[in-house]
Amino acid sequence: MARIVAFVVMLMLPGLALAGAWPRDEAGVFLSFSAEKDGAGNRYTGLYGEYGLTARRTLGFELGHTKGEHSLLIWVQRAIGDDAAHNRWAVSAGGGAIHRDGRWLPVGQAGASWGRGFQGIMQGGWLAGDSRIRVTGRVREVWEIAADGGAYLTPESEAKLDLTLGLRVMAGLMVINQLRFEYRDDTGSASKLATSVVRDIYGPAKIEFGAIVPVAGRGERAVKIGTWFEF
Repeated sequence: MARIVAFVVMLMLPGLALAGAWPRDEAGVFLSFSAEKDGAGNRYTGLYGEYGLTARRTLGFELGHTKGEHSLLIWVQRAIGDDAAHNRWAVSAGGGAIHRDGRWLPVGQAGASWGRGFQGIMQGGWLAGDSRIRVTGRVREVWEIAADGGAYLTPESEAKLDLTLGLRVMAGLMVINQLRFEYRDDTGSASKLATSVVRDIYGPAKIEFGAIVPVAGRGERAVKIGTWFEF
């Protein structure tokens, strides 16, 4: 019961997400569709979006699909601190559901982000750190509760930390390097290095090509392709 209460409290956290340290401009829209495939043949496709609710709040969502699993996550990000400061901070919280093994399971997430822009290298860039904790409810059968059986909800947890270095190489071209750390209660810890090249193609549209390489722990090499739209 305590675990269920903790999950509900996470969903109720005010304005705590995934959008990073910089909020989306008010009424601004960002959409991204991406696909990844690794050396073992596993695939992931996702649709990601952000909308600027106010100058300091961003609403986001993510739809994901991989073998045997569908997911939906919605969150709100809130910028904190001085908007004019060199270091930018934000916190976020959200919830959603995962469809797995024929069941819909609740998901809760909370995160914190830091970011800082810089000049003097190429056409400038940014540094960022994004952390988040995600908990997924899982139904387990418990035969000791009663002779006719029973079930209760327990969380599957994972924690992530992404460290990012982004560079604007020239007008319309960015290179993004990201070191990803992850801990899951089922598979333990792992880390990966992800590098992407993002190129303007027309108007608000960009295209992204990338590669993901395991550094430590479980994982396979993967390739990524995606499109960005920013209005």
